[in-house]
Amino acid sequence: MLDVYSRKVVGWAMDARAKADLVLDALNMAIWQRRPDRGLIHHSDHGAQYTALAFSQRLEQAGILGSMGTVGDALDNAMAESFFATLQTELLDRGRWPTRQILATAIFSYIETFYNRKRRHSALGYRSPDEYERLMANTDRQQSEDQQKAVAT
Repeated sequence: MLDVYSRKVVGWAMDARAKADLVLDALNMAIWQRRPDRGLIHHSDHGAQYTALAFSQRLEQAGILGSMGTVGDALDNAMAESFFATLQTELLDRGRWPTRQILATAIFSYIETFYNRKRRHSALGYRSPDEYERLMANTDRQQSEDQQKAVAT
């Protein structure tokens, strides 16, 4: 699961098959990491795992609004598709994966130590997702302090 604001991978899970438990694990990781306010929008395609009752119930329980584009519309999920294409070219196509465990470890390392922390994105001013979030948090903090000073004078 990607945060559209910073392109950071905030929730993920791996298994041999895409099923409801898999996306629930990824969703729970994202909720735990981000602690989103009610009203956050989760966008997905129409895969069976995203239309499962358990998934929609978990979204509702967390106060997250589910959103799905029209069937066959690839553009509304372009950011997720772009991430998977990047994962494919930057990691999967460059190695051999004799076991699922070796592959899982490589994907974990790619996401947690490279993609979120170091990989630069043109849409973020050539910053990594973590760097972009830090920069924006500092900018928001400075603007808040400036507003408080303006009110006090």
